[in-house]
Amino acid sequence: MTQIDKRFSESWKKLPWKKFRKNLFGLQKRLYAAVGRGDKKTARKLQKLILRSWSAIWLAIRQVTQLNRGKKTAGIDGKAKLSFAERFRLSEVLRKGVFRWKHELLREIAIPKKDGTQRILKVPTIRDRAWQCLVKYALEPIHEVSFHQHSYGFRPGRSCHDAHKKIFHHLRSQSKGYEKRILELDIEKCFDRIDHQFLLQQVELPHAIKRGLKTCLKAGINPQFPEQGTCQGGVISPLLANIALNGIEMIHNCVRYADDLVFILKPSDHAEAILQKVEQFLAKRGLNIKQSKTKLVTAQQGFDFLGWNFRVQSNQKFRSRPSQENFLAFRAKVKSVLHNSHYGASVKAQKLGAIVRGWRNYHRYCCMDGSRFSLWHLRSRAAKIFRKERKQDRVSTQKLLTLAFPCVSYRENQHINVRGNKSPFDGDFLYWSKRNSKFYDGLTARLLRKQNHSCARCGLYFDTTESVQVHHVDGQHHNWNPDNLVAIHTSCHHFVHM
Repeated sequence: MTQIDKRFSESWKKLPWKKFRKNLFGLQKRLYAAVGRGDKKTARKLQKLILRSWSAIWLAIRQVTQLNRGKKTAGIDGKAKLSFAERFRLSEVLRKGVFRWKHELLREIAIPKKDGTQRILKVPTIRDRAWQCLVKYALEPIHEVSFHQHSYGFRPGRSCHDAHKKIFHHLRSQSKGYEKRILELDIEKCFDRIDHQFLLQQVELPHAIKRGLKTCLKAGINPQFPEQGTCQGGVISPLLANIALNGIEMIHNCVRYADDLVFILKPSDHAEAILQKVEQFLAKRGLNIKQSKTKLVTAQQGFDFLGWNFRVQSNQKFRSRPSQENFLAFRAKVKSVLHNSHYGASVKAQKLGAIVRGWRNYHRYCCMDGSRFSLWHLRSRAAKIFRKERKQDRVSTQKLLTLAFPCVSYRENQHINVRGNKSPFDGDFLYWSKRNSKFYDGLTARLLRKQNHSCARCGLYFDTTESVQVHHVDGQHHNWNPDNLVAIHTSCHHFVHM
């Protein structure tokens, strides 16, 4: 690192991040409240304040360059990351040009789908992703007021586990789930077919920002459909999809996660009439139902949704398990690590630990009984591969297996759903920090309770936008003494180790 880069990195670290977060949240909270009481004039002023705010600009740059999972994915300009000096220059560009933004073209990445076809992921540049993130800060609180409470995908404070629990409420024996039917729907190429004109009419933004958003939508269009589609690799795309599909929940009782949805039908409900209403709803948005994936099944036949298989057993008891497709994909991922000759046993164990823990955490609220989901066969295969290394004996192999296949407790159907239409923008800090803490267990959960659900470095409550990480105070990662461990934000962890 040169002397100039070092100077900029120190300046980046010394920025008042805690103050930025408080300022932005304060504006978003006021915006959410203004929309809730119908004060559109104040809401528009607050939106412009957010778009011009240095706090929002710095946090948007930090989000896309430091926190997002796809932060190292290059756009059409080939830049996979920004230096600290480039981040400061980008802040000036955003401050001066946010209201006259012209989006660059998108880089297309082909991703194979399970049916053999390809899905084209369209990735904006880091510069454009920062602008989209800034616009999202001003747009999300407004639409959170009107979003349906049974919409759970890509919304702050909501998750797929909420959708899981809602299906449980519909199909359990007390709700006579054994009598119900499920209408499974698949929207054909949802992100690629959303009508631009309709979307721009629904979006609540200043006219100048709408013009920038229009260039964003036009940047990644399909020549065959010049007035349709959103950039699927963009920061703002999931929010735009939610805005376009908002209201479909009012047609009939359903559970929606982004563009995946299922309708729950009672014996007296007519599936054909519901399907016709859905088709009319989607047609206004330039969308269609994919007929090959649309089917009506009974609760006892079961159905797959979000990686789970839901079914009502013959004894009228509701049961959910990982779907066959989800388990096979997980097993393939584990085997790819085990059979990779570039890794040693210790590296394989570390990589497997992250994969297995993530999979088990995702399925922690469904039934995981049986040898199949205990991963006994995969563990046995891993033991044989680890033992092939000369330096590994029975004791060291057992330690590696414990690291590679960590135990995660599961509690069937015990997830607590988010309360009604509550939103993180409503200012109920304690509710959201405690709720966020329930997503962790073991050591992290104990540290969160000890710290009263707040970050040990910045002192702010944990929210739904950032994950929690365990930090070793003395920097010695082998020292697991409870007094040496604290829970902090991911971003705070980055700054500690800069």
